[in-house]
Amino acid sequence: MDYVIAVIAFVGAWLIVAGPVYQAAIELQEQEFDREAMEATTSTVVAPPAISSWWWLLPPVAWIKQHNRSEIYRRAVFAALGADQLKQTVTFFNKANGWMIVGAGAFLLAINETWLLVRLLEWPVWVLWVTVVVLGIACLLNAAAAMVRNEKILKTEEELAALRAKRARSRTGRNRKAVTPAD
Repeated sequence: MDYVIAVIAFVGAWLIVAGPVYQAAIELQEQEFDREAMEATTSTVVAPPAISSWWWLLPPVAWIKQHNRSEIYRRAVFAALGADQLKQTVTFFNKANGWMIVGAGAFLLAINETWLLVRLLEWPVWVLWVTVVVLGIACLLNAAAAMVRNEKILKTEEELAALRAKRARSRTGRNRKAVTPAD
């Protein structure tokens, strides 16, 4: 019975990873975010000069300088955004960060459940890491494949609606010709 419970916990933990990844993909895709306006605005903001590569000889200093450079650029972009764009951006980032936290927590639980199962089955440790990498990638691919499927379905539906409208226009055109009185 211990094996059954361990497998159930393992599967459940990985489903808890796949769920937030999938839900995040859906919600972030549906999020109102005017990418074209954002790109147009960010293209007008001049990025601060890059830090010298020599600073990477002192990684903590280079990281701080890079962080400060990024912060200056972020503030300049936010200052250039309109009120609606700023609201969209903040909402998008908040939602993305929230799902990242949920997904990361679920991923850590999945690693734990995978470890417990590997120990129970007395498998080598490398099985743990291979399983974590493979199932982590599988969760991401599941979300990506679902987004591609959804896009195809919506595109097909748009094409069908356009075809229906074209047929309806052609039918009404034929009906008008049949109804018009002859001279």
